[in-house]
Amino acid sequence: MLVVIIVGLQFVPVHRTNPPITWDINAPENVSGILRTSCYDCHSNETRWPWYSYIAPVSYFIASDVNEGRKHLNFSEWDKYDEKKKEKKLDGIIEMVTEGEMPLPMYLMIHKDAKLDTVRINILKEWVKPGSSKEESFGIEKNEEKD
Repeated sequence: MLVVIIVGLQFVPVHRTNPPITWDINAPENVSGILRTSCYDCHSNETRWPWYSYIAPVSYFIASDVNEGRKHLNFSEWDKYDEKKKEKKLDGIIEMVTEGEMPLPMYLMIHKDAKLDTVRINILKEWVKPGSSKEESFGIEKNEEKD
């Protein structure tokens, strides 16, 4: 009976898409590499859909995680966020990676190269801190004192 259910699930379609990219990151290569390796599968419109994302019931979980990730943060649609939201998202990124909440542990089981060690986290922190190159990379207006 369980086998019949699992086979039947293979015929229930799962919505896997990569919508158009309206913005692309303009970050130093080391930062861009970290984000692409550790974040983009769930937080961009450039998801790499591996073979197992086409097999139910795993396909349902992966599609759900990607859709949820894009809803919270989507690097491919960064241009749609206002300045305040961009700053909040950047702070959230640092908080989540520092706390070890991202990338998700289930993702890291298969994607070992996505694990963020202290060196990679520090590279992201340095890049996100005020006065760094993040303003240009993320299209954030620099808050400069006016006389």
